[in-house]
Amino acid sequence: MHTTDPHKSLGAALGRIPSGIFILTAARGGVETGMLASWIQQCAFVPPTITFVVQRGRPIGDLLGTDAPFTINILEAAQTDMIAHFGKGFSLEDNAFLGLAVRDALPYGPILEEGHAYLLGKVQDRIPVGDHDLYLAEITAGSLLEEGQPMVHVRKNGFHY
Repeated sequence: MHTTDPHKSLGAALGRIPSGIFILTAARGGVETGMLASWIQQCAFVPPTITFVVQRGRPIGDLLGTDAPFTINILEAAQTDMIAHFGKGFSLEDNAFLGLAVRDALPYGPILEEGHAYLLGKVQDRIPVGDHDLYLAEITAGSLLEEGQPMVHVRKNGFHY
């Protein structure tokens, strides 16, 4: 499917970079929230380190300063209900977990009990990158909750979600 429009062609190619589907959660000072995330990648073995990306202006960014604890909930391939739930976005005043079974993991963000796996981590650094912020974070704990396959997403266009 070759196109003569370079921008459209680039968007189609960028969109084919597969990514997982995750729910990033954070808690601080009695406030907790979560968001749908896809740009998360392991980048070191020792110590276990990941990168994740949050679009600038998203409310969860207010909870993610240096040394801030967070949880990455890894979704199982069939958990499309979580995409619909977290895809709409939440303000810090909203109860992002209403109707969901969660395990309190303070000081980290909530763990989704029906998730595939989870990782607990702490932010090491935040780097502005275009219209997003890239976070470098050390993973301190984690567990596989259910056997199965993680959800993988391929976008049609690399210029939007």
